[in-house]
Amino acid sequence: MTDVDQWADDFAAFQARFADLFGRIEPRVQAGKYMRGLMSPSNGASTWQIAEVVGDRIPDAMQRLLYRADWDADAARDHLQEFIIETFADANAVGVVDETGFLKKGTASVGVQRQYSGTAGRIENCQIGVFLSYATSHGHVFLDRRLYLPQSWCADHEARERAKIPQEITFQTKPQLAQTMLEDAWTRGVPMAWVTGDEVYGDAAALRDSIADHKRLYVLAVRSNTVVWLERPDLVEPQQKRYGRPATALVLAADARPLLSVATVVSSWPDHVWQRLSLADGEKGPRTYDWGCQRIVEPRDSMPGPDGWLVARRSIGDPTEIAYYLSNAPDNTPLQTMGSVASARYTVEQCIEEGKGDAGLDAYQIRHWPSWHRHITLSMMAHAWLASVRDTEAKKGGASRSLPI
Repeated sequence: MTDVDQWADDFAAFQARFADLFGRIEPRVQAGKYMRGLMSPSNGASTWQIAEVVGDRIPDAMQRLLYRADWDADAARDHLQEFIIETFADANAVGVVDETGFLKKGTASVGVQRQYSGTAGRIENCQIGVFLSYATSHGHVFLDRRLYLPQSWCADHEARERAKIPQEITFQTKPQLAQTMLEDAWTRGVPMAWVTGDEVYGDAAALRDSIADHKRLYVLAVRSNTVVWLERPDLVEPQQKRYGRPATALVLAADARPLLSVATVVSSWPDHVWQRLSLADGEKGPRTYDWGCQRIVEPRDSMPGPDGWLVARRSIGDPTEIAYYLSNAPDNTPLQTMGSVASARYTVEQCIEEGKGDAGLDAYQIRHWPSWHRHITLSMMAHAWLASVRDTEAKKGGASRSLPI
């Protein structure tokens, strides 16, 4: 059997995993054809182009699949996670949260408005999708997705009705969307030891606390003005007032050490704190930086919170270019481990790039909420199947992958 024949059989078996989601054979067949169209070299940007690639004379069946057929995109996502657990599961896996922009014209597409797009690097008219990816020794894949719905959309009843946004959907920040996806994945048994992401997510203390409450570890980027204590400050009994109920909560001692910004802390580090490490391969070879760390105490509502780590990554070419991270890893965790987790963030960027280039993630012209989730889920499915083929072929060639954590 040739590789092409084997891949065809593998794809048919992959499709069969989702067959129970479709009540009729037509949408079941179209879902497979849609994924094949997304994976084609000319994955297009409309159902017309996708239909043409797979040999459909008109796009009506593709449009029914996205707009009217009876199937649940969230159930397909759940099936996909079952496949990922079977194929990619790794006890040391890293969950990576990030968002990407989908540039759009006009105002009718669900969730679209002028907002910052990291993809474009500026404010653009776009939709924002928040994604959870899964980085393991077997490869990297998407686990989940949420469309970010700006507050202006949440409050516009007419726009919500036109875009078929369910009534139960309310405004959630990007970190809240990430937290929901992580908690859902853990509930479904996705093995994961670590979580990482950029400042959008690291600056959210509630997300950090949720990760810790679920017995997972994080290495999350934070802004340079984030404050920490170098030692746990003293707390004292409050001074009682002459009238009213007595105060019972402890307060900071008058001579307690002050909070310091992470940038201030790192600027005081002596040279021996820094270690030069190559922890992730980029397009031009190993990514080498100087890394350092120090034990700190995170604040919560201006009071001492959990013990943790401040981790910093410094550019070799420009020592003023420093990234800062907070981690709840145990106090005996090696710097290389935390640096490796932080460096795993590049895998979600690869997922998004591969999803757009190889699986048509952004190849759509869709206005409705359910249809957006259907298209994105089918693209994630196609990407996961391609990732499984890459892993199988790598094993045949004797190649090995590893996350050094």
